[in-house]
Amino acid sequence: METALTRLVGVRHPIVQSGMGWVAGPRLVSAAANAGALGILASATMTPDALRSAIREVKSRTTAPFGVNLRADAQDADERVRILIEEDVRVASFALAPSRELISRLKEAGVVVVPSVGARRHAEKVAAWGADAVIVQGWEGGGHTGGVASTVLLPQVADAVGIPVVAAGGFFDGRGLVAALAYGAAGVAMGTRFLLTSDSTVPDAVKARYLAAEVGDVTVTRAVDGLPHRVLRTEQVAALERHGRVRALAEAVRRAAALRGVSGLTWRAMVRDGLEMRHGREMSWAQVLLAANTPVLLRSAMVDGRTDLGVMSAGQAAGVIDDLPSCAELVERIMDEAKEVMRRLESAGATR
Repeated sequence: METALTRLVGVRHPIVQSGMGWVAGPRLVSAAANAGALGILASATMTPDALRSAIREVKSRTTAPFGVNLRADAQDADERVRILIEEDVRVASFALAPSRELISRLKEAGVVVVPSVGARRHAEKVAAWGADAVIVQGWEGGGHTGGVASTVLLPQVADAVGIPVVAAGGFFDGRGLVAALAYGAAGVAMGTRFLLTSDSTVPDAVKARYLAAEVGDVTVTRAVDGLPHRVLRTEQVAALERHGRVRALAEAVRRAAALRGVSGLTWRAMVRDGLEMRHGREMSWAQVLLAANTPVLLRSAMVDGRTDLGVMSAGQAAGVIDDLPSCAELVERIMDEAKEVMRRLESAGATR
């Protein structure tokens, strides 16, 4: 199926595997790429050296195009952009709108720039700055999320910008792909659906927790880091919501110390990162520290398998997913479903 997205990035199918921290590593990214989708490597939880190694590992596993997700507000964003350029990465994806300067630098090097946004005005801004495409995440998506549903946000953005739009938030099958195309998108991005594949390195106990979840088990909370965060409702999330300010600060400091051990960040750098994640919101010092060390909470589940201690970001689609196909099986199934839906629609139109 050829769309503006497939032509832009050179993949066979208009499907993007989202860049999820601790989840979208070389194995998952290369499996998605080999299946014909655009795999996105998550770099926020990697050191620059680890990022370079991960890019090279993906290239050892596939010759297909893939991308890397960056934090535009990271202190070392310039260094990470340099690594992408030096390693000849095809696509740069951003969790937040990158600056005009970062976009220009990447485009001059021939890198396709695809920021993620949650509002029309942000899409219009990055399009005016030269972004090649934009991923639009509705409130159904996992992790940090906005308040506008995909069915409202997607057509808004598709009508407002003249670049390819990729729909994210609530998409998991071929029906969703066709619906997104009807709204004006050039493809769909999926996080939770790719997390729940046999190629994902997420521990089996964590996958089982996702598979057991119903739609009502997926919630939005501010208790993790002060920002709206869509997660599975777990004991840890409930505990975070019960904590008072003093206990929340103590927990934040403890986890910040753990993050220093994993990432090598200084206390100054962690506080600075936490402050940058406020995006104009009023946050307590506990929330600032939690914002900086949220990766530790995610790592506890996604790497260590601690469903009791970790936080599990989840799109609403988690409540309707009940299997663990390989990336190849998943992409093939989605494309077969999409083609069948389109055939049915064409047939229905022909009989009227």
